[in-house]
Amino acid sequence: MSASKEIKYFLLNTCFTSIIFCLLDLYTKTLRVKFEGTEKVQKHLENGGRVIISSWHQRFFGGFFIPRIFKWSPCIMISQSRDGDFISRVVQHIGWIPVRGSSSRGGRVALRVLVEGVNKNHIGGHIVDGPTGPPCVIKPGLISLAQNANAVICPGIVSYGNAWIFNSWDHFMVPKPFSRVLFRFGAIFTVPETINDDQFESLRKKIEDEMIKEYKAADESWNRKN
Repeated sequence: MSASKEIKYFLLNTCFTSIIFCLLDLYTKTLRVKFEGTEKVQKHLENGGRVIISSWHQRFFGGFFIPRIFKWSPCIMISQSRDGDFISRVVQHIGWIPVRGSSSRGGRVALRVLVEGVNKNHIGGHIVDGPTGPPCVIKPGLISLAQNANAVICPGIVSYGNAWIFNSWDHFMVPKPFSRVLFRFGAIFTVPETINDDQFESLRKKIEDEMIKEYKAADESWNRKN
């Protein structure tokens, strides 16, 4: 890599991060965030259980607020790419515990570390269709993670009253300043300790269908409120 690119990378990840953190803090304070269904997650954690919060890549930005609202320190897998270096620092600043890895490089190692993180902190987040899709299709890693961590799965349904939509593979969304944000914890799914391939796929599809249904209902709720 050229010296100019190294300097640019250093500036982005060192000199500018404090400014970005400040702007991010100011931005998030403008949002009106409402949580629903927190009681079941809190009760499960208080009883010593472990929880994996599942989310689409398109809406994971809304999950940033979890550590700031609740006294939770959830872990989450972040790409091993250079972009991931910066994202890792951002999520750590907000209160998440980043675990570095990807489905194509270091995935098994990252899964093991992520399981250890969930065992320690009792809660983790998982972007189920990332990092490159296809959108709204749950990959097998979610159920494998829950199995290995002896955790339940709870969909994290995020919806924005007004948002920017990017021209990415999943039409990534970011709520506009001063807009309303709904974060709804969905139904809790238990993963059996032993499960055959057919049961694995049936559970994966069941959670996927539930997430699609709940995201649609959350998005449609804005029309009923307006």
